[in-house]
Amino acid sequence: MKKELQLHNVSKAFGKKEVLKNVSLSFAQGEIISLFGRNGSGKSTLLKILFGTLKADSMDLRIDNKQVHPKDVIPKQLIGYLPQDNFLPKHLKVRDVIPLFYKNGADQDLIFRAPFIEKVATHKVGTLSLGELRYLELLLVAHLEHPFLLLDEPFSMIEPLYKEVIKEFLLSLKAKKGILLTDHYYRDVLDISDRHLVLVDGTTQIANDVSDLKRLGYLK
Repeated sequence: MKKELQLHNVSKAFGKKEVLKNVSLSFAQGEIISLFGRNGSGKSTLLKILFGTLKADSMDLRIDNKQVHPKDVIPKQLIGYLPQDNFLPKHLKVRDVIPLFYKNGADQDLIFRAPFIEKVATHKVGTLSLGELRYLELLLVAHLEHPFLLLDEPFSMIEPLYKEVIKEFLLSLKAKKGILLTDHYYRDVLDISDRHLVLVDGTTQIANDVSDLKRLGYLK
């Protein structure tokens, strides 16, 4: 049975600035939902709250209607998270980074045998192109056991070739994961997402197409 994540009544303020106001959303294994919003709208803040690394002022997080405490998200491997910033040690070779995430040989092979990885296996992380690096980071996070995955700007500033590889990978991955992603490259996001939300004035609004993204002020 597919799991569903339900997030209710998320509020977060930084000082007097209220960034999120009773935000609610849900997504299940087998679907990709997109979260759009202008810079500063609270997209990354919401993902960090979901992942448990940022405390909300109020929040109700549930999986299959069972309440989840934010401190349990990481140790129980409930939600995976690809942050906006690169996080791999630049001095290590790709082949030496993979065992840091996967101890089992079969699991390591999933990464080594992925498209384009074998040719860069002996390269240092710091020498990879932006596309190679983002793709490697995504593979390392996405193949972990979490039923849900959060992606913060997986398409940002990378080569078209790697955008297409990432799209194919995410579409194959959604059979076993629920995915929430945000990125300013909206056409790439729309290509693969099943439902679309826009953060406007701290709340989520439903968008069905590009005209809704314009109506809600995300696109000019």
